[in-house]
Amino acid sequence: MAKYLISFPSATMVLAPEDFEAVVESSHSAMREAKDAGVYVFGGGIDESVAPVLVHADGAITHETSHLDGGFLVIEVPTREEAERWAARVAQGCRTPQELRVFGFDPES
Repeated sequence: MAKYLISFPSATMVLAPEDFEAVVESSHSAMREAKDAGVYVFGGGIDESVAPVLVHADGAITHETSHLDGGFLVIEVPTREEAERWAARVAQGCRTPQELRVFGFDPES
């Protein structure tokens, strides 16, 4: 089984204010379905009100980070095709296209 990251950048989610609550419920419904199916690992959104930092091996902290925002969901499924189906379900719930990436296998993780 492989783990997949389903995600979207914040800029892609353009909603009318009156649609926000319906999209929240619809996206939560997709996550509940993933939990019920036993494929949900972890999900959430980047808190964009907290500035990211880059932590170096010596403990030094700098503010030169790459850009990462939006929401994400990690699932674990046996095939890429199943991951694509879940990404489509999440896209439907969030009303925005989703990016799909597979995590490389590491026996220590």
